[in-house]
Amino acid sequence: MSFLRELSEARGVSGHEGEVRTLIFGKIRNLVDEYRVDALGNLITLRKARVHADRPVPKKVMLAAHMDEIGLMITEVAKNGLLRFSPVGGIDPRLMLAQKVLVGDKKIPGVVGVKPIHQLKPEDMKQILRHDQLGIDIGATSESQAEGQARVGDYATFDTAYEELGEVAKGKAFDDRAGCAVLMELLKADYPFDLYAVFTVQEEVGLRGSRVAAYAVEPDCAIALEGTVCDDLPKKKDISPTTRLGAGPAITVMDHTFIAHQGMLRHIVNVAEKNGIPYQFKQPGIGGTDAGAIHTAKEGVPSVTVAVPCRYIHSPVLLLSLKDLENTVALVRETLRTLTADIIRPE
Repeated sequence: MSFLRELSEARGVSGHEGEVRTLIFGKIRNLVDEYRVDALGNLITLRKARVHADRPVPKKVMLAAHMDEIGLMITEVAKNGLLRFSPVGGIDPRLMLAQKVLVGDKKIPGVVGVKPIHQLKPEDMKQILRHDQLGIDIGATSESQAEGQARVGDYATFDTAYEELGEVAKGKAFDDRAGCAVLMELLKADYPFDLYAVFTVQEEVGLRGSRVAAYAVEPDCAIALEGTVCDDLPKKKDISPTTRLGAGPAITVMDHTFIAHQGMLRHIVNVAEKNGIPYQFKQPGIGGTDAGAIHTAKEGVPSVTVAVPCRYIHSPVLLLSLKDLENTVALVRETLRTLTADIIRPE
């Protein structure tokens, strides 16, 4: 997908998704009939039904992909010119050392600073440094010099360039720009119901945008499109991976936030097997997605999550299979085309 590079390199930490929203809207504007941006920043679009169904179908179907990514927020400009920060979203502090970042809307380049190995004691090597023990070095030597370039409340993103390594893509923020790419591609097809394509905000800090959007849309059912955990590298113990790269889209049965609707779950699996689309089940009980907020909106929304497996999720650099991305589009598109009203009935 040609726009995956732009989506990955766009900057949009939770609560500051405007750049991503503008990019997405510019590419889908001619594909939707209605659009609006709500008070929280969700981009809610509608592609009206364009084909007739010879069977009862839902009236409104919601697809959701979140625009925000993990990142940092500047919390202090120190007297020595270093920028102190707090993580926005879940970031392992072990991944932070010497990372290149871009600070603020001016994209000031910086490096997460830490003492060099020559100055560390043996006992220091056994400790994991906390975020509050690190600082972003932007080349400033004083507080006043640093304040001319960055201020408290500015966001910082990882400075990671998109690159394709054969059939594997490398970049940042595939969680969930991969889901955004899938959703944008799905808007090119016609469906027998009103399709609400919602690009949500603040998923990484508590599924906030999807909760608001689902309340407003009141869909008959929903599918969350995600980038999910992939831990298929060799391990000391023989433990089943959460997902595997290249094994197809990952379908969630249950995670920390919701249990998938059984009818929709069966339908997706049947579609995959009938059409020869590879798929896998995400290991139950891990993580959470926008479906966790959507499914409890108002009187309840039958929901399921389909995701693109991503290695090194919630880190500065992720890897995904371009084939998995294409197969996720194919699976969800055919799932929507064959969706009927009886599939989403409660069980």
